[in-house]
Amino acid sequence: MSPRRRWLLFALILTAGILNLVDRQIISILKPVISADLHWSDNDYGTLAAWFQGAAAIAFLFTGAIVDRLGVKWANPVGVAAWSVSAMLHGWASGFTQFILCRVALGATEAMGTPSGIKTIATIFPPRLRSLGFGLTNGINSIGAIITPLFIPAVAVTWGWRAAFVAAGVAGLLWAGVWLLATRGVRFGAEPEVAPGGDTPVETYGPILTERRTWAIAVGKILSDSTWWLMLFWMPDFFNRQFGLSGTALGPPLAIAYTGAALGSLVAGAASSALLGRGWTENRVRKSVMFASALCVAPIPLALHVDAYGPAVALLALALAGHQGFSTSVFALIADVTPHAKVGRVTSFGAFCGNLGGMAIAKIAGLVLAAGLGYGPLFAFASVAYLLALGWIHLLLPRIRRVGPSVMQPGV
Repeated sequence: MSPRRRWLLFALILTAGILNLVDRQIISILKPVISADLHWSDNDYGTLAAWFQGAAAIAFLFTGAIVDRLGVKWANPVGVAAWSVSAMLHGWASGFTQFILCRVALGATEAMGTPSGIKTIATIFPPRLRSLGFGLTNGINSIGAIITPLFIPAVAVTWGWRAAFVAAGVAGLLWAGVWLLATRGVRFGAEPEVAPGGDTPVETYGPILTERRTWAIAVGKILSDSTWWLMLFWMPDFFNRQFGLSGTALGPPLAIAYTGAALGSLVAGAASSALLGRGWTENRVRKSVMFASALCVAPIPLALHVDAYGPAVALLALALAGHQGFSTSVFALIADVTPHAKVGRVTSFGAFCGNLGGMAIAKIAGLVLAAGLGYGPLFAFASVAYLLALGWIHLLLPRIRRVGPSVMQPGV
């Protein structure tokens, strides 16, 4: 694969990530409008969010294997086309049950995005560039979260909230066609992993649930992803409750907050690649970046004690930067310690667990807010979740070592 083709495919992966985030975020941006139109309560919205997360979590049990079997050439367009159709169906939903079915379909199909994206980066980039690739992916994907609150309300005002779902779905179908054209003649693959001192490739497509690395990533994702999903589904509501913002007024603060997420990804990815280039070990780089990222999230409860939304936006932007820095390191960790043939499944299982955390926090948030407790308990949990996640990862993987073509670590 030529460098030009490699970067073209990477650009398409970035675009797919943006579309993925746009499709799932539309409902949170338009929550006040749709709730008024369809008479949803906070608990109803929390139920929809939980169904989305639950469907995605269950689907992740299967999508990793699908990606590993299909390969990145076909897994990417199949996934994007499927979730784009699911997004479009929201435009014709009316009753609450129909919306649940649409959210279930979207969550299940969007579960193709993470394993296919991670496996593609692990396939097209050499190890020294993967941290940068993951950082750019998380950072650029956040553009979806930045632009959605800027243009989705405008679409809804002009053509109605249903048109926003349809437009996003059409964009995804066009993307699938472009990917098929861009990959014509490309053969994707990886060098077989070989046992030390031997010429026979090691069987690397095997069970993952008996390995410590899988559970290190899985529990770390449960603890860390909960905050991301809390922000994604409930941050517009936080600004509405705390500062009275709604409609197009939500655009600038949400865009600024998600800009923080993008910067966190870019800084974490670039810093990791630079430190690896200076001779730091993977163990030192990954855990140092995770610790710095966790500290960025810790002040988030202070957002409840400011009088203006400007400082609150800054605190949430810092927290989202911390999340994306942490997430970038976790994705790089998967590529570090997982044989290539298992990358899709380990990524999916980690995402499955992260979505379980997201499902739980989405429903818990609805119940907590309906009970009149506010965002205090939710932000308090977020402030310590990443430190707990790092502690767990260190407990199970005290030494992070790269699994390469000549190094296998059975049982790790």
